[in-house]
Amino acid sequence: MDSSIKDPIQYCIRNQQWTELPDLLEKLHPADIADIIEHSPLDDQPRIFDLLSDELKADVLSEMTDAAGAELIEDLSAKEISDIVDEMAPDDAADLLGELEEEKSEEVLNLMEKEDSEEVRELLSYGEDTAGGIMSTEFIALLGTQTAQQAIYLVSEMETDDPIYSAYVVNADEQLIGHVTLWALLKKENGQKLLSELAEAVPFAAQTSTDQEEAAQMMSKYDLNSLPVLDDQGRLVGRITIDDIVDVLEEEASEDIFKLAGSTGEELEYSSPLQASRARLPWLLITLATGFITSMILKAFMLRISTLEVLVLSFFVPIVMGMGGNTGIQSSTLIIRGLAVGSFNEKKLYRLLFREMATGMLMGVICGGVIGGWARFIIGHSATAFPPTFLALTVGLALFSAMMFAAVFGAFVPLALNRFKIDPAVASGPFVSASNDIIALLIYYGVTFLLIGTQAPA
Repeated sequence: MDSSIKDPIQYCIRNQQWTELPDLLEKLHPADIADIIEHSPLDDQPRIFDLLSDELKADVLSEMTDAAGAELIEDLSAKEISDIVDEMAPDDAADLLGELEEEKSEEVLNLMEKEDSEEVRELLSYGEDTAGGIMSTEFIALLGTQTAQQAIYLVSEMETDDPIYSAYVVNADEQLIGHVTLWALLKKENGQKLLSELAEAVPFAAQTSTDQEEAAQMMSKYDLNSLPVLDDQGRLVGRITIDDIVDVLEEEASEDIFKLAGSTGEELEYSSPLQASRARLPWLLITLATGFITSMILKAFMLRISTLEVLVLSFFVPIVMGMGGNTGIQSSTLIIRGLAVGSFNEKKLYRLLFREMATGMLMGVICGGVIGGWARFIIGHSATAFPPTFLALTVGLALFSAMMFAAVFGAFVPLALNRFKIDPAVASGPFVSASNDIIALLIYYGVTFLLIGTQAPA
């Protein structure tokens, strides 16, 4: 945004000079206006929004998140909202109304023009995270029995806000035959040819029930500008455009990041500490339970090994647990991202697990050697029953084993969850961290018992 416009706007808002603001806002892109509103004081946001024309309000709401847009208009009357929504694309209108209370949303729909209202109702009937829920009903569909010349005339008579580069060709039952580019329609030699002859097959299409993430992967993988959406009878009912997919990819990435941290995106909207605590506590309690288990393991270890060895080896417990946890999170994050973008197939899974095992071994050798040297330095000439070098070797071998296991386990968990149709991001982050803490400690003490034995304390 040009600072020569932004600075005067911010000055007007700070000094409550509302009469000068509309002319300045009209010069901005709707996305910039949305950004200004969202970063203005809460009390000023409705005032700024009210200065816009209905058409500009519609464009600005389309650039905001659905929740933020709904919050901005929640105090408007149903009539005022319907005037704004009438200016919006059906898919944007459906997303916005879906955030309002059901009673108010229904009131707005009743006030809208019948044709627009029916389109929005149809979109609201689909699941929010499905292809039907994010598709646009604005598209061009032409009959295969029409000629290219007839198609050009029909296209020129149509009203649509979105740019159209190709038209879909359907049969009398509205079932998809293919698509034809506008360039093909404009060619002189194609003027009298039927669209069914000119139509190119559409290799990929989504069903209304297709998950939005799957539709996004399809468009990303095959570099599609738009994706047709069919109903259960194979009839063309909408299309998903690239701008819809950008929003989906951002939404899905944010959702996975929150899940990896054991939280949800809804927490950003919580104003109450109680609500925020309720969202985070389940995974934190799991982590706390992990601490109970590790404390029991530590107690058992102290009763089995002589006191001095316990003291010396306990220096390195946080390092072994931390390195194992970090290694597991690295592997699980890599796998989750690969699953999200569709990078893996069945043939790659075993190769991937072996690669993570080899990676864990290599990193374990390097880190184990480093911590072994550090352990030898820290232990020094302690009067232990075992040589300091032997104790350092125990620490290095334990870290090597913990990191190798964590790399494989971190890769295996999201793959297993995905196989059972469970979102890998739901449990992989906290689950891998908690599990690796316990297992790293067990490995550490297991290696210790194996090399040192079970000498009873004096």
